[in-house]
Amino acid sequence: MWLMGVLAGVVVLALPAVIGRRLLGVQAGPLRLAFAGFVGIAVAGGLIGPRLQDEGEQPVLLPVMAGISLLTAMLALVVVDRLVPDGGLRPLDLLTSLRARYHRVRRYSEVARILGRHGLGPYLRGRKDPQGASAPVLAAELRQALQAGGATFVKLGQVLSTRRDLLSEPYIEELSRLQDRVPPAPWSEVEGQVREGLGRPMDEVFASFDREPLAAASIAQAHAAILKDGTEVVVKVRRPGIIDVVEPDLDIVGRLAVSLSRRAGWGRSLGLVELAEGFSTALREELDFRVEARNLAAVRRASATRGDDSVALPMLYEEWSSATVLVMSRLPGVSLGKGRPGDAGQGDKLADTLLTALLNQIMLDGIFHADPHPGNIMLQPDGRPALLDFGSVGRLDAGLRDALAGLFLAVEQGDPAALRDALLEVAERPEEVDEQRLQRALGQFSARHLGHGGAPDVTMFTELFQLVAAFRLAVPPEIAAVFRALATLEGTLVRLAPGFDILRASRSYASARLTEQLRPGGAGEQARAELVAALPVLRRLPRRIDRIGGALEEGRLGVNVRLFADARDRRVVTELVGRILLTVVGVFFGLTGVLLLGADGGPRVNEGLTLYELIGYNLLVLSGVVMLRVLYVLSRPVS
Repeated sequence: MWLMGVLAGVVVLALPAVIGRRLLGVQAGPLRLAFAGFVGIAVAGGLIGPRLQDEGEQPVLLPVMAGISLLTAMLALVVVDRLVPDGGLRPLDLLTSLRARYHRVRRYSEVARILGRHGLGPYLRGRKDPQGASAPVLAAELRQALQAGGATFVKLGQVLSTRRDLLSEPYIEELSRLQDRVPPAPWSEVEGQVREGLGRPMDEVFASFDREPLAAASIAQAHAAILKDGTEVVVKVRRPGIIDVVEPDLDIVGRLAVSLSRRAGWGRSLGLVELAEGFSTALREELDFRVEARNLAAVRRASATRGDDSVALPMLYEEWSSATVLVMSRLPGVSLGKGRPGDAGQGDKLADTLLTALLNQIMLDGIFHADPHPGNIMLQPDGRPALLDFGSVGRLDAGLRDALAGLFLAVEQGDPAALRDALLEVAERPEEVDEQRLQRALGQFSARHLGHGGAPDVTMFTELFQLVAAFRLAVPPEIAAVFRALATLEGTLVRLAPGFDILRASRSYASARLTEQLRPGGAGEQARAELVAALPVLRRLPRRIDRIGGALEEGRLGVNVRLFADARDRRVVTELVGRILLTVVGVFFGLTGVLLLGADGGPRVNEGLTLYELIGYNLLVLSGVVMLRVLYVLSRPVS
């Protein structure tokens, strides 16, 4: 008997929650259903229970009690789904979430104190505009705050230092001084990280492994090692525990970007949300060495296809590489960050080789090294440069490469109209843009930098980016990566060969590429490729023209347009009509219930309740159920 009673209790408890889950379409596990069912029964029992003690009222009030229980259970499911929207209420997960939230809040407070200590609080709250402050002073405070914030914020500052399209020169100059100043990780932690990344003991792979790193940064450090076959390699090891440091900081960066975009107009104009999202994606990819391994393999494959060996690239040992460990061949030479060529002629030749290699990667391969700073470039004993560290790589599809080539050609010609069209082709234009005013601004820009007597320099691109920002043209991240790489390389080349003119060399490269494309053989190859691609269409064209002409002559030519031919359109209309009907039904039930409750007279069901009141109570409960369903569906995020 007791077992039957328990089963009956479970059914009574779960039934309102199960029906409510079906009506709402919400995901709920057993624990959520039990909680919602208990709340529904408790509330209904508290409201109707005392009146059920009268045996005469039990039959008529049971439907009202069931309706209140259902409505309350549905409301409980909605509340729990909004508070814990992960599909299941798990106590251990909840405790873990609360702990993570506590650490995040503590870190957020720490970052807020750092920013406040450097006088940046009013700018973050939107009370001050950076344009009204002294740029050199504010830039210095920003650099110091980012340096104090740790690895993630140092990386953010280094990325911002290359965005001349967003920041003025004082900020670029100050943020360029940011450096990763971190001591190497303890050997015991590094050894465990390498062993875990290899999936086997180190002595099964390496004959020797240098405990002192060749270089150490906030994200990773590199060690020299020798494989069993005697090959010298470099082992790049992700810094232990860096994920636990970076992820909360990326969350803070994203929240700050959203807050600034809402509170400050300058935050929206800079596109801080998109900038933060792009930075987070790039940094997470940099933390996963499998991404760098794929990048290196793709760049090597593209260079081999072109037969270009002017720049050396390390060889990857995929069998020993993982998300935390990267094993590459060790290239001889010295980093450009620590040395430079002995004579000016060699420096100019090396600079031209590096620039040509990067432009070939951008314009021909569509995949390029996005961070060519001196520390990532080596000078080999034979005079060849070598590129290292492919954690940051840019990619361009064929359409963007063509648009970028058009932009370079327009700059070369100095034609404002062509420059406007090329710029609108490259950038993501807003809904409304004054093209005539844009062309006049570009004409003034061309006269200053590209006309007779003009002296093109690196500030030309800075002014062009400022002009793009003034007209609210959004530069795609891929194009921004190109100019960021060129700006980084410009600093490297000036260090390598003082007086090297990157803009003149780039224009020479563009002219050479254009001449190559226009030579008879090249033009013929391009025309042949286009003709082959269009041949199937050309074959069908005469028959289609003949059919259209015949239909036009006989008066049979018409256009058939089918409304809602797309299944997605039909689904949208069906859902909209369904929601409208549910809303009308819910409002009708509610109004009818209120009218019946206010009506006088009517047959009595018992001593204290009329039939009109009983029907009114039930209609109000039904109205609540229907309206709760509508409100929940409307509040769900669009998938």
